[in-house]
Amino acid sequence: MFGPRFARHLASRYRKRGLDSIAARMVAYIVDRGLRGASILEIGGGVGDIQLELLGQGASRTTNLELVDAYDTDATELAETAGMRDRMTRRQVDIAATPDEVEAHDIVVLHRVVCCYPDYERLLTAAADHAQRLLVFSHPPRNWLTRTFTRLQHVGFRLIGKSFQIFAHPPAAMVAVAEGRGMRTDYTHRGPVWQIVGLTRASQL
Repeated sequence: MFGPRFARHLASRYRKRGLDSIAARMVAYIVDRGLRGASILEIGGGVGDIQLELLGQGASRTTNLELVDAYDTDATELAETAGMRDRMTRRQVDIAATPDEVEAHDIVVLHRVVCCYPDYERLLTAAADHAQRLLVFSHPPRNWLTRTFTRLQHVGFRLIGKSFQIFAHPPAAMVAVAEGRGMRTDYTHRGPVWQIVGLTRASQL
């Protein structure tokens, strides 16, 4: 699903159009809460477009975590073009499975990632525990339309021999996981296809 061809498509789209609207909202939320000098951890950041925008807005450094290496070539090219390569680190780590292998960062970002991971509780627990200041993630709404779409995709993937799955996890339960790790929700965006939750470390309020 997430091979070199898909990575090239993402990099090309970013060069031509910049961030998608949901990613732009996430960046705006972070900038509004204070970004200067912050370290960024993005889980499943793909070609690093969000990280490049945050570095341009004042972040000090970024770390990207992936389960595959398919994005690395295009991500490196984008970083070099932007003059940001020395401030960006890429690692192949499943933070939900091995959270101790990753250091905490000021801000943790997950864009279109939670819906690709079966155990949202484990993933968001690790994400929240690594967020010293802010955690922001996007997810699809959970309604009859997304549940139907998810089921149809599962059938389609099985027919073509792919094991990949998409999950429409319960939004309230996802927020509860993060809030149970000392975060407090201070921003929500409810779009028809993608929704955003922004949370601040309770000790920072």
